[in-house]
Amino acid sequence: MSNINFLKPDRTNLNTFLYLGSFLFFISILDVFLNSFFRLNLTGFLPNFLSFLLPLILGFVGLYFIRIEYSGIKNLDLLNKHINTNNFNAVLSLLIIFIIIKSLPPILSWFVIDASFAGDTKDVCTGSGACWTYIKVWMRRFMYGMYPNAEQWRINLSFVALVLLGSVGYFATDKFKKYLTLYYVVIYPLIAFLFIFFFISGGPVFFDFSYGIIAAILSIIIGFFIPSKFKFYYFLIVPLALYVILKYFLFFEEYIELGKLDGLNWVETGAWGGLSLTFIISFFCLIFCFPIGMAFALGRRSEFPLIRYISVGFIEFWRGVPLITVLFMSAVMFPMFLPEDFFIDKLVRAIIAISLFEAAYVAEVIRGGLQALPRGQYEAAKSLGLEIVGMLNLAKTNPKWLGFAMEGYVFAAIIFWIICYAMSKYSYNLEQKYKTDR
Repeated sequence: MSNINFLKPDRTNLNTFLYLGSFLFFISILDVFLNSFFRLNLTGFLPNFLSFLLPLILGFVGLYFIRIEYSGIKNLDLLNKHINTNNFNAVLSLLIIFIIIKSLPPILSWFVIDASFAGDTKDVCTGSGACWTYIKVWMRRFMYGMYPNAEQWRINLSFVALVLLGSVGYFATDKFKKYLTLYYVVIYPLIAFLFIFFFISGGPVFFDFSYGIIAAILSIIIGFFIPSKFKFYYFLIVPLALYVILKYFLFFEEYIELGKLDGLNWVETGAWGGLSLTFIISFFCLIFCFPIGMAFALGRRSEFPLIRYISVGFIEFWRGVPLITVLFMSAVMFPMFLPEDFFIDKLVRAIIAISLFEAAYVAEVIRGGLQALPRGQYEAAKSLGLEIVGMLNLAKTNPKWLGFAMEGYVFAAIIFWIICYAMSKYSYNLEQKYKTDR
């Protein structure tokens, strides 16, 4: 022990410093834990200020002892590299750990121990904990908005079908993998549109736009099997021919009931809401904004002045306008400029507006590779109540459930954290899989 220099930990006495440092760090954490959870103060016999600072001092000394460069122990080197690089970071790390431990008892008490789970009314929420009964009662509204309970299976079935259709790439054979890009860029979005807009709403099916979509999908699917030398003439003739056959030969207006699907009740898009509407809007906006953004990003780099100026004007105009203004214009002002007999659904207008807005930012991301997608969805929720936040604001103002807004926002935060974390991990895995610096 006489040869050990405690002021300069090194690899020569690695085990001694590691055991001693770990012990001191463990004692500091244990003291804060027992004090927070069991009101047991191991250093209560000391003066108050010393009792308060002792865990921090012990933890700091413990981290100092184990701060050994190139120890050869992988986990220890990672610890020293990320949170124990110097004395200042060691103190900050200890303070963060202590704050988390101190915060756990009241959080657990509010979240679980004193929380209310049973019942169906506000009367059961008489304790000091969270009222999760409020979430249970309003769960359907948070998920589906004002969509009728008896028809919510249509939303579930649509999402399941889209997930299954979206996973066909995992099962495609080598022969068809070269067509996957075309499938995910053209066919899949069109099928998704048919599912979501027509099946969920139960609304108009056989009108000109639908005939065109069906004809395009059939033409693309059949086009996979057409020899290359005939494809140019094929795509000039067949889509139009299929459209005429569908409209004038197969589906006469005399044989169908225009405006509704048989067996499905009409649900206007104004009743859509909650998390399901968030997914719907995000799904279509992500699909549409990327090709539009890529087109304008390439247009901005074009050598033709007219194309370049149009692209720059589009990007700078949409980037310079707040999203809430865009949504206001699409929802309120735009219909005033349309003919009386021409109608575009409010949800469709919102999707188009958000897609154009996001496309301007995507164009800059593609062009420069420096910017991230903008934050702005919460503005949509505030302006038009498009997302799950709209249902939370509605629920918290209900006279029977006043005073439980915190539970709703915590619930929404958990949902969005799960979604964002899953997307970030998936993006990270893609980055690791396709990175080129290996």
